[in-house]
Amino acid sequence: MGGTNFLPLALGLIIFSFLLNSVLVVPFIDLLYKLRLTRRKEAPQKGKVPLFDRLHDVKAGTPVGGGILIIATVVTLFAVLLPLVGRLGVYIQSSFNLDKEIFIILFTFISFGVLGLSDDLIKIFGRPQKGVLGLAFGLSRKSKFALQWALGFFIAYLIYKNLGVDIVHVPLINKTYILGIWYIPFAAFVIVSFTNAFNITDGLDGLASGLLMICLIAFGVIAAGSLDTPISLFIALWLGALIAFLYFNVYPARVFLGDAGALSFGATLAVMGLLTGGIVALVVIGGIFVLEAASSVIQIFGWKVLKRPIFPLAPVHHSFLAIGWEEPKIVMRAWLAGIILAIFGLWLATI
Repeated sequence: MGGTNFLPLALGLIIFSFLLNSVLVVPFIDLLYKLRLTRRKEAPQKGKVPLFDRLHDVKAGTPVGGGILIIATVVTLFAVLLPLVGRLGVYIQSSFNLDKEIFIILFTFISFGVLGLSDDLIKIFGRPQKGVLGLAFGLSRKSKFALQWALGFFIAYLIYKNLGVDIVHVPLINKTYILGIWYIPFAAFVIVSFTNAFNITDGLDGLASGLLMICLIAFGVIAAGSLDTPISLFIALWLGALIAFLYFNVYPARVFLGDAGALSFGATLAVMGLLTGGIVALVVIGGIFVLEAASSVIQIFGWKVLKRPIFPLAPVHHSFLAIGWEEPKIVMRAWLAGIILAIFGLWLATI
């Protein structure tokens, strides 16, 4: 996209971002240890330990904050390289106003990352509060949710007002719906939903990161088809950094994304879907994220309405752990399902 020379350039950027992050990730992990940015135990000190806490606390002591490195390197490389690609013979084009589109992408990536980082720091160094299901760590659920919605509405407003996006296309039935001003709450819902869906999924080593890698490859293809240089360039840099991180995040993980990465990546993935016009494709390509979030919502419904759980544990990957599946087995099968969903989503985006 953006000229005949963009494909080799994009592949080169993936490799360059991968190599840079591969060099930086080990010293960064050591830095996280020195700063004591590691996962803490969340199980109660006395009494019966819930199964959820037992499954999670085996990962206590692992560094948290890998998402910070990815955000920092991707933003820096994007800011430096985008002005230079034109000199390499690549025609920079966008589906929207170039500066406004770039601002939305970077603002989403950074702002949700800052929100997640604050939650990480409070989880690690703050005192736990008494919650509905026991001890609660980090920002209160209401505060975090309110801030997510505030950012989501602001980003949705920018997409609607500055880029003029207010339609949703539904393939298969080939219908396009003009939402007008109602696009803002719709887009905000998509952003907040995927933010939390990604965060919920990020509970097993390599699960969320591997699924995101698959999603980025799919949306890289979609962005190439829509001839959008900034999105394609951003995805290439993001993908390379993520692959380098994933090497250290697969079982047994040496580093976790943390909420800084989880919130940032979930929100930005949603914005990729909104900017490329592939909302339906987003739901399908990110289908495992949707399934994980849906299982948590169903579980809450069971406790609140039926006064009993629907699943052994929620989200659904914990249910597989509870019945005895090994962690790598769950992750590998989720990746395979993610690949099939990505292929289906790409097909939907092209018809």
